[in-house]
Order: sequence, then structure tokens, then C-alpha cells
Amino acid sequence: MSYKREECGVFGIWNTENPAEKIYFGLHSLQHRGQESAGMTTTDRSSLKHFAGMGTVSKVFRKSSMNIIPKLSDGASGGIGHVRYSTAGASMRDNAQPMVAAYSQGEVAVAHNGNITNADILREEYESTGSIFKTTSDTEILIHMLAKPAHINKTDTIAHVMRHLDGAFCVLYLFPDRIEAARDPHGIRPLSIGKSKNGAWCVASESCAFDAIGGELVRDVEPGEIVTLSDDGLSSRFFIEPGSVKPSHCIFEHVYFSRQNSKVFGENVHTARKNFGAQLAVEHPADADVVIPIPDSGTASAIGYANRSGIPFDMGFVRSHYIGRSFIAPTQEMRDLAVRLKLAVIKEAVEGKRVVVVDDSIVRGTTTRGKVKNLREAGAKEVHIRVSCPPLKFPCFYGVDFASKDELVANRMDMDELSRYLEADSIGYLSVEGMLSCVNLPPEHYCTACWTGKYKAPTHRARSKDAMGGSNHKMLFQIEDSR
Repeated sequence: MSYKREECGVFGIWNTENPAEKIYFGLHSLQHRGQESAGMTTTDRSSLKHFAGMGTVSKVFRKSSMNIIPKLSDGASGGIGHVRYSTAGASMRDNAQPMVAAYSQGEVAVAHNGNITNADILREEYESTGSIFKTTSDTEILIHMLAKPAHINKTDTIAHVMRHLDGAFCVLYLFPDRIEAARDPHGIRPLSIGKSKNGAWCVASESCAFDAIGGELVRDVEPGEIVTLSDDGLSSRFFIEPGSVKPSHCIFEHVYFSRQNSKVFGENVHTARKNFGAQLAVEHPADADVVIPIPDSGTASAIGYANRSGIPFDMGFVRSHYIGRSFIAPTQEMRDLAVRLKLAVIKEAVEGKRVVVVDDSIVRGTTTRGKVKNLREAGAKEVHIRVSCPPLKFPCFYGVDFASKDELVANRMDMDELSRYLEADSIGYLSVEGMLSCVNLPPEHYCTACWTGKYKAPTHRARSKDAMGGSNHKMLFQIEDSR
């Protein structure tokens, strides 16, 4: 088990009865993407209603919150919701999303997944001209840019704003009369379009949110695309020339973040993880008696490893479902406590056996070392660690809050040193080439920066008058979408 944090999950739906209820269930299915705060904003086509708070979806929207769900749904036709873990900005109520503001064009709510890598530069420029920020989140810059008078005068304000952002961003804007959903030109983070069983259009970080409301996946939002959900249905346009930027999908979505029943980047997550495990068995076989996973994200890969190797699969750890994903606890102390409470060894499954332990990844290594110790104490004869992704050696700037480069244990140690540190009999990582061979898209369509150090999308941008509302030389490509 390792500590990784990913920005958020977003969900939006238009033209449906009781939209707050649909948003609630959509967010609940995306809870694995953030447990720090939750919020939703709805519209009755003339004004916005909003509620957000700290904690999980069920905690924020519990019955004691003055029956807030019916109130948010009353007269509403649609809305957006958000679950958050902070990769940019502190853990506090003001940073909970959606963020709601009123500006010269009316009300707007914004929900964002990812990490805007030039947000600090943009914020500094806006503050220098008098803008006042009330949060520490990179999402707030989106509202200031949207409200900039020079931007409002553009033919398409949202497209103009999107062209000046770097990094990874999937953004939902809720206006009284519509939802606008935009995805960054590299398509780093997932964003999908769905349809509910009553025909309402939806957008979500993962397709599992559509399953939660009885809907179905239609397609992904394309990189560089803006999708509009309104009473006129669904339409789209591009803020870059389609195909002008190569995709750079975060394959760590398949390794860890996304839920098993989601279809991400056109591929089922559970299937991809089983493929990772099968390839891992080819690259790093072990002479062992049982294969066990670190649940939950390591389970599918362990199944794949067991199937390919012929070694029996078993559950060597029992997971407490009353403890959330430990990587998104706000402090290190809380994460350590969560891990201890979350996973307990099943002694009868490992005692006297040579055990292969399949995990999705190792970041600092301290927790993995503790689990090896626990298995030894339970009587495991040998412990062989197998990891269903390559060694993490570089930080991520696109919404995954990995430790700094110096804290990444695979960056500091070679495999022999790491095996000794973990007190394991052996360790084996899936290769980059092996991982990429397990997924459907061409290898060049994925981001592997946290393993290779090769960053395809900008990690920062120099100051630019254009970002402050100056001349704009890029074209806007627009299409109508009848799908």
C-alpha cells in the first residue's frame, strides 16, 4: 500500500428531475477520487443553489443537513458536483468545490479535476492588477479568468480561457442555462459523456458514475474539446485544432486511481489491471505457494499474476471497508493510522507458505515494509513483492501528488537495496514496455513521466500578456455533435 493523491472527481447532469439526487449518487461512485470535501450546485435555469462541506459525500449530505438534497433539487433542471482531495491548495472549507461566484455575466459554478501547472504564475499576475483570491486552490483562477473584461469580449470566453492553461484539467462550468465541460489538449485526466435512462446528458470523471444512476457511457470528451449540455441537447467545439496535440493519457488511472468497473481511455480498468498482472508474471516469475493482493487496487493484478503463473490465488489481507483510501487522508499520521486499521493479515492464508504479494505501486516504501513484517509475523516462509507498474522515480505535475523525488524510494535505491530495505525475499516491477503492451492505445498516447521523467505536457508557462487578455492568434474550431 502506498500514498498517492489525485485531485478530484466531477459529475454533471442536465435536464433531469431531482438532479441533486442524481449528482449525489454520481459523486458517491466517484468517492475513491477524493474524500476531503464534497459539494454540488444546481440550477433552475435562472439562479444557482449550492451546498458543500468537508468530508465524504454521505457525511456532507446527511439527512441532518436540513434535507439539503430535496432543497437543491427543488425546481432544478441540472447541476454539477465535486469530490476533492487537495493536490493544489490546503485542506479547508473555502477550497471545497464547486466554487460559486457572481460576475458581470451572472452566476457561475466551477468544478475541476487535475492540476493547472501555470496557476501560480496566473494568480500572481491577476493579484498584481488588483484581483483578490479567497482560496488557495488553483481552481479559483478559472473564475478570475472567466470574469476578466478583456476575456468576456472574446467570441468564446471559455475557449479563450482554456487556451491559456497548462497541465491537466477537466473543468465543469455551470451557468443558469447550461453546463460547459472542457478537457485539456493532452487528455491527461479522464472525462466522459453519458446518458441517463431518462435521456439526460451527463459528464463525469469516470463512467462508473453513469452506472450509479442507471445510465450508460456514450463516449469520452476529446482532448481540447468543450462540450455543452443545455435544453438544446449536446453540442461541442474545440479550443484547439483537433489532432494538433498528441494525447498523453495518465496510465496511472489504470494502475491505481480509477474504479474497476469504469471504462477509462476506452478500456475497462479491471481488464487492464489483470493484463498488468499477467505480464508481471512473465517478467518476474516466482517459485511460490500462493499469490495474494494488497486490496483493493492490487487485486485484479494479483488475479492476472495467479492465472498466468499457475500459482493459486488467495486473499491474504482482509480490508476494513470502514476505512477510506489511505492515500487521501489529509496528514501523514492519519494515513499511517488508516493503513494499520485498513489491512489485517489472514494468518491461515499465509502461514508456512511462500507468498507472492502483488501491489499496484510503491512510493515511500514504509507501508510496504510494514506489511512484509506483518506477513512474517503471521508465519509466511517467504515474501516476494511484485509491483504492477514500473518503479516510481519522478514527481507528477498533472494532479497526482506523489512524494518529492528524494522521497521516492525507487529513486534512491536499486532493486537489491530496496529488497533488503523492505525485508523481502525478492522484488520485481513491471517494465514500462510491458505495462504499455497491456493497454489498447498506442504507447505514445500515454503519459509515463512518473516512471521515465519524460513530461509531454508543459509543467509551467512563462508570463504572457496574452494570458492577461491580450491578442489571441489561435483559431477556434467548432463542430456540432449529434451523438
